[in-house]
Amino acid sequence: MKAVDVMICGGGPCGLMLANELGRRGVSVLLADEKDSTAFNPQANATQARTMEHFRRLGFADEIRGQGLPADFPTDIAYFTRYAGHELARFRLPSAQQAKTRARELRGSWSAAELPHRVSQKYVEAELRRQAERLDGVDVCYAHRILDFTEHSDHVITTVEHRHTGERFEVRSHYLMGADGPRSTVRERLGLSYTGETGVQRDFMGGRMFAVYLRCPTFYEQMPHAPAWMNVTFNGDRRAFMAAVDGKGEFAFHTQLRPHEKEDAITEADARGLFCAAVGRDLPVEILSKGGWTAGHSLVADHFRRGRVFLGGDAVHLFTPTGGLGYNTAVEDAVNLGWKLAAVLHGQASPALLDTYEAERRPLALRNTSYARKFADSLGLFTPVAELEQDSAEGAAARAAAGLYLEQHGRAEFNIPGITFGGRYDGSPAIIADGSPAPADAANTYTPTASPGGRPPHFWLQDGSSLYDHFGFGWTLLCLGQPDADTTPFSHAMQRYRGSLTVLHLDDPDVIAGYEVPLVLIRPDQIVAWRGSLADCNDAERIIDRLLCHVLPG
Repeated sequence: MKAVDVMICGGGPCGLMLANELGRRGVSVLLADEKDSTAFNPQANATQARTMEHFRRLGFADEIRGQGLPADFPTDIAYFTRYAGHELARFRLPSAQQAKTRARELRGSWSAAELPHRVSQKYVEAELRRQAERLDGVDVCYAHRILDFTEHSDHVITTVEHRHTGERFEVRSHYLMGADGPRSTVRERLGLSYTGETGVQRDFMGGRMFAVYLRCPTFYEQMPHAPAWMNVTFNGDRRAFMAAVDGKGEFAFHTQLRPHEKEDAITEADARGLFCAAVGRDLPVEILSKGGWTAGHSLVADHFRRGRVFLGGDAVHLFTPTGGLGYNTAVEDAVNLGWKLAAVLHGQASPALLDTYEAERRPLALRNTSYARKFADSLGLFTPVAELEQDSAEGAAARAAAGLYLEQHGRAEFNIPGITFGGRYDGSPAIIADGSPAPADAANTYTPTASPGGRPPHFWLQDGSSLYDHFGFGWTLLCLGQPDADTTPFSHAMQRYRGSLTVLHLDDPDVIAGYEVPLVLIRPDQIVAWRGSLADCNDAERIIDRLLCHVLPG
């Protein structure tokens, strides 16, 4: 029998990110996934800025940003009648190369250590796996499936089988994480189910969809328009969206199936036909993979934990992919749970801290699935008029009207600092509120605030570095505008639990103004946990006890 601290079922973004978080904190892990390797298909295609900030925190944001599209490839979202037809609208966004420069120039809503990166999930998973396998105590096992598990008072026994040889073994762990997708074995064994909205029918992004991973090397030569990362067709015949995978001719193409089109009967020749219909002309196409999926989900599990077993990623929330929120929400599940598991396993925090995982992440899953549903309605319920593709005055007018709507939609779906940065954990026992009002939750605007419960305001410091790069990997105490302040009571309070506290003294006027008070505690997941005055140093033990759930509020 193998023994580890945490058993992870599922090697997608959530499971792999959790392995990285835990391994870097000295927690032993065995991760099992029944696939032979990380994803072959592109799957998700947008890494949000907050996710990139977490990759930066772990030290491999540059490796992620260096993958996928060429550095100078535009990441525009463009809308067409057909790809070789009329361009209706275009929301312009910077290339990966430009994003690194612009990140240092932006202020306000988009002040961030990292900007978004348009990269297919297949590349992200491969990098997350490489990073995890470098860590001591992390064992990554693909081609292994979970057959069953049994929870005991102080451990979990999981039965694992090699998918090809049939060899079985048992793993004893303190905790089990089920990050094994929408058909989660772990969730089903727990008897938990999704609640929410499913089966939504729309003209587009509702009902049965068909995905084709394809290679079309002559696509860019044949198109009369500038390249874009996301390419959306809008017509009455073949609605589709298509993400550029490598910027050279590989694409993730998704189209709405008509009622008479049965996915099981779609051959490779049929798949080529679906793509060429969206293009508006015949092109040579190589089909790399194909298959059906269902849009119209907005589902969240009723619970994210039972006993020593946790759930994350698609196992607890299922999105229609508008806005690209599913994969990014899954990564933040792992970020939230990782430091908490490590703190409890190392004896730094009360086991009650683990109760805050569901308390914090389930409301965010409900919030994010709601936003994704609104984007799907905006795009999918907007239907083309009959004359849209006509070469006539009526057709031109219809295209102008459609273009105006789609441009507004593109900005609403893809310029989302409020969704990216505005998620909050208000009311959590692992947050100490100070009575300050939280900003309104809005998709397209974000007001940086140090009000406890949210992402810390980001600043580029006077030496050109990111404030976030100075945060510790554990807890961070910001001491602002008080270079001689004695903060040792907080250090001593954290040392009682052998926790890590970085004390960061800053005299930067922008940071002082942004955080408003002299002392701010930042959690290991870069969330503001508490803020106060120098006089609060006298209460440091109580504050640390509260945040580590040794003493619960109320």
